[in-house]
Amino acid sequence: MLRAYAAGFFPMADSAQGDELAWYDPDPRGVLPLETFHLPRRLMRTVLSDTFDVTVDQNFPGVMRGCAAPAPGREETWINAEIFRLFCALHDQGFAHSVECRRDGRLVGGLYGVALGGAFFGESMFSRERDASKVALVHLVARLQISGFIVLDTQFGTEHLARFGGLEIPAADYKATLSGAVHMSPCWRSNIPQEELRNTIRALRGTAV
Repeated sequence: MLRAYAAGFFPMADSAQGDELAWYDPDPRGVLPLETFHLPRRLMRTVLSDTFDVTVDQNFPGVMRGCAAPAPGREETWINAEIFRLFCALHDQGFAHSVECRRDGRLVGGLYGVALGGAFFGESMFSRERDASKVALVHLVARLQISGFIVLDTQFGTEHLARFGGLEIPAADYKATLSGAVHMSPCWRSNIPQEELRNTIRALRGTAV
């Protein structure tokens, strides 16, 4: 799987019931440029208000289950048992990571993905309360900026991600940047001081959205 990610591929399940996987290499490719991330001012206030308790790598399986659960507009999942097993194995090996949002101790949102060198491959996110997944995304971006990542892959471009500066680029351009990123020394840092994270979040580019 790591070789596939380094070459620009990512897996998805053909169905939630079987164990078969399909490999994707979309053109154009969705990315979220870290240096031009748009943080809406309302969301910044939510993030800094500590509405949610945000942690990292504390409940990776729980985040995957949250992402796999049916939700309005997403009645089917591409996360089958084999995807769950493979990503949990990558997490155990230190390559897959999760960001969790809790309220009153209950997991209400989060995201997960794979870190390889200076590239982070975002896989999925979920939210059971307003803004929970967005807060997780802001914390991820701040963490990636601090740690020196240069690629945040979103697989496909979406209208939702475009609000944060997400865009689509030619696959050839993506792979040219990816080639250098995956050969960097591992960038992921689990223990980042909270004040450093908050200062980085405050410095993110604000928008009026």
